[in-house]
Amino acid sequence: MSGKELLFHFKQELSNYSPEQLRYIPKEGVWSIDQMYDHIILVAHEYLDSAESCASLNEEQPLGKTRTGEQLMKAGGFPPVKIRLPDEMNAPPNNSDSQEQLASRLDELIGRLENWEAKVNLINPNYKVEHGGFGWLNAKEWLGLVEMHSRHHLRQKEELESYL
Repeated sequence: MSGKELLFHFKQELSNYSPEQLRYIPKEGVWSIDQMYDHIILVAHEYLDSAESCASLNEEQPLGKTRTGEQLMKAGGFPPVKIRLPDEMNAPPNNSDSQEQLASRLDELIGRLENWEAKVNLINPNYKVEHGGFGWLNAKEWLGLVEMHSRHHLRQKEELESYL
Protein backbone atom coordinates (compact mmCIF):
# COMPACT_ATOMS: atom_id res chain seq x y z
CA MET A 1 0.00 0.00 0.00
CA SER A 2 1.28 3.47 -0.79
CA GLY A 3 1.37 6.24 1.80
CA LYS A 4 -1.70 7.81 0.23
CA GLU A 5 -3.59 4.48 0.26
CA LEU A 6 -2.71 3.95 3.93
CA LEU A 7 -3.96 7.41 4.83
CA PHE A 8 -7.21 6.74 2.90
CA HIS A 9 -7.51 3.47 4.83
CA PHE A 10 -7.12 5.28 8.16
CA LYS A 11 -9.72 7.83 7.04
CA GLN A 12 -12.23 5.14 6.06
CA GLU A 13 -11.73 3.37 9.38
CA LEU A 14 -12.72 6.50 11.32
CA SER A 15 -16.40 5.72 10.78
CA ASN A 16 -16.00 2.54 12.86
CA TYR A 17 -15.59 4.47 16.11
CA SER A 18 -18.02 6.29 18.31
CA PRO A 19 -16.75 9.56 19.84
CA GLU A 20 -16.24 7.71 23.13
CA GLN A 21 -14.28 4.91 21.48
CA LEU A 22 -12.14 7.40 19.59
CA ARG A 23 -11.02 9.10 22.82
CA TYR A 24 -10.89 6.02 25.06
CA ILE A 25 -7.54 5.62 26.86
CA PRO A 26 -7.43 1.99 27.98
CA LYS A 27 -4.65 2.38 30.56
CA GLU A 28 -1.87 4.70 31.63
CA GLY A 29 0.84 5.01 29.03
CA VAL A 30 -1.41 3.87 26.17
CA TRP A 31 -2.82 6.30 23.64
CA SER A 32 -6.39 6.56 22.47
CA ILE A 33 -7.21 5.97 18.81
CA ASP A 34 -7.69 9.75 18.50
CA GLN A 35 -4.16 10.32 19.82
CA MET A 36 -2.72 7.76 17.41
CA TYR A 37 -4.39 9.52 14.47
CA ASP A 38 -3.13 12.90 15.67
CA HIS A 39 0.39 11.51 15.93
CA ILE A 40 0.33 9.97 12.44
CA ILE A 41 -0.91 13.24 10.93
CA LEU A 42 1.60 15.45 12.77
CA VAL A 43 4.59 13.23 11.98
CA ALA A 44 3.59 12.94 8.30
CA HIS A 45 3.47 16.74 8.06
CA GLU A 46 6.92 16.92 9.69
CA TYR A 47 8.25 14.48 7.10
CA LEU A 48 6.66 16.48 4.28
CA ASP A 49 8.16 19.67 5.74
CA SER A 50 11.57 17.99 5.46
CA ALA A 51 10.88 16.95 1.86
CA GLU A 52 9.93 20.55 1.15
CA SER A 53 13.19 21.69 2.77
CA CYS A 54 15.11 19.34 0.47
CA ALA A 55 13.40 20.95 -2.53
CA SER A 56 14.45 24.42 -1.42
CA LEU A 57 18.15 23.56 -1.15
CA ASN A 58 20.72 24.52 -3.76
CA GLU A 59 23.72 22.66 -2.40
CA GLU A 60 24.29 18.92 -2.43
CA GLN A 61 24.84 17.10 0.86
CA PRO A 62 27.58 14.45 0.71
CA LEU A 63 26.68 12.89 4.07
CA GLY A 64 24.50 9.79 4.19
CA LYS A 65 22.28 7.82 6.49
CA THR A 66 23.15 6.38 9.86
CA ARG A 67 23.39 2.63 10.25
CA THR A 68 19.83 2.63 11.56
CA GLY A 69 18.71 4.73 8.59
CA GLU A 70 20.37 2.33 6.16
CA GLN A 71 18.67 -0.64 7.84
CA LEU A 72 15.29 1.09 7.79
CA MET A 73 15.51 1.94 4.10
CA LYS A 74 16.79 -1.53 3.20
CA ALA A 75 13.96 -3.18 5.17
CA GLY A 76 11.40 -0.76 3.74
CA GLY A 77 9.80 -0.18 7.12
CA PHE A 78 10.10 0.11 10.85
CA PRO A 79 10.74 -3.06 12.87
CA PRO A 80 7.61 -4.67 14.38
CA VAL A 81 8.30 -3.36 17.87
CA LYS A 82 6.96 -0.50 19.96
CA ILE A 83 9.19 2.53 19.70
CA ARG A 84 9.36 4.91 22.62
CA LEU A 85 10.87 8.31 22.05
CA PRO A 86 12.73 10.16 24.80
CA ASP A 87 10.35 11.91 27.22
CA GLU A 88 11.17 15.38 25.85
CA MET A 89 9.96 14.22 22.42
CA ASN A 90 7.06 12.14 23.71
CA ALA A 91 4.35 14.58 24.76
CA PRO A 92 0.91 12.95 24.57
CA PRO A 93 -0.85 13.75 21.29
CA ASN A 94 -4.16 15.60 21.10
CA ASN A 95 -7.18 13.60 22.25
CA SER A 96 -9.99 16.00 21.40
CA ASP A 97 -10.51 15.84 17.63
CA SER A 98 -13.83 14.57 16.32
CA GLN A 99 -14.14 12.10 13.45
CA GLU A 100 -14.91 15.02 11.17
CA GLN A 101 -11.84 16.97 12.29
CA LEU A 102 -9.56 13.97 11.85
CA ALA A 103 -11.07 13.23 8.42
CA SER A 104 -10.52 16.83 7.35
CA ARG A 105 -6.93 16.77 8.61
CA LEU A 106 -6.34 13.50 6.75
CA ASP A 107 -7.79 14.99 3.56
CA GLU A 108 -5.42 17.95 3.88
CA LEU A 109 -2.49 15.60 4.48
CA ILE A 110 -3.41 13.36 1.54
CA GLY A 111 -3.59 16.41 -0.73
CA ARG A 112 -0.21 17.60 0.44
CA LEU A 113 1.29 14.13 -0.03
CA GLU A 114 -0.14 13.90 -3.56
CA ASN A 115 1.39 17.28 -4.37
CA TRP A 116 4.85 16.14 -3.28
CA GLU A 117 4.54 12.72 -4.92
CA ALA A 118 3.97 14.51 -8.22
CA LYS A 119 7.23 16.45 -7.98
CA VAL A 120 9.58 14.41 -5.80
CA ASN A 121 11.39 12.86 -8.78
CA LEU A 122 12.36 16.34 -9.97
CA ILE A 123 14.28 17.09 -6.77
CA ASN A 124 18.02 16.43 -6.77
CA PRO A 125 18.50 13.24 -4.69
CA ASN A 126 21.64 14.76 -3.18
CA TYR A 127 19.65 17.61 -1.61
CA LYS A 128 19.19 16.18 1.87
CA VAL A 129 17.91 17.15 5.30
CA GLU A 130 19.05 15.45 8.47
CA HIS A 131 16.76 13.17 10.47
CA GLY A 132 17.77 12.86 14.12
CA GLY A 133 17.98 9.07 14.05
CA PHE A 134 18.32 8.09 10.41
CA GLY A 135 20.86 10.59 9.12
CA TRP A 136 20.68 12.57 5.89
CA LEU A 137 17.59 11.81 3.79
CA ASN A 138 16.49 13.16 0.44
CA ALA A 139 12.94 14.21 -0.47
CA LYS A 140 12.00 10.79 -1.87
CA GLU A 141 13.17 9.10 1.34
CA TRP A 142 11.20 11.59 3.47
CA LEU A 143 8.06 10.76 1.46
CA GLY A 144 8.81 7.07 1.95
CA LEU A 145 8.86 7.63 5.70
CA VAL A 146 5.24 8.84 5.57
CA GLU A 147 4.20 5.41 4.30
CA MET A 148 6.55 3.46 6.59
CA HIS A 149 5.48 5.37 9.70
CA SER A 150 1.76 5.10 8.90
CA ARG A 151 2.10 1.36 8.20
CA HIS A 152 3.97 0.92 11.48
CA HIS A 153 0.92 2.26 13.33
CA LEU A 154 -1.44 -0.33 11.82
CA ARG A 155 -0.27 -2.73 14.55
CA GLN A 156 -0.98 -0.13 17.21
CA LYS A 157 -4.43 0.47 15.71
CA GLU A 158 -5.25 -3.25 16.01
CA GLU A 159 -4.08 -3.27 19.62
CA LEU A 160 -6.13 -0.19 20.50
CA GLU A 161 -9.21 -1.68 18.83
CA SER A 162 -8.83 -4.79 20.98
CA TYR A 163 -9.46 -2.62 24.07
CA LEU A 164 -12.81 -1.37 22.73
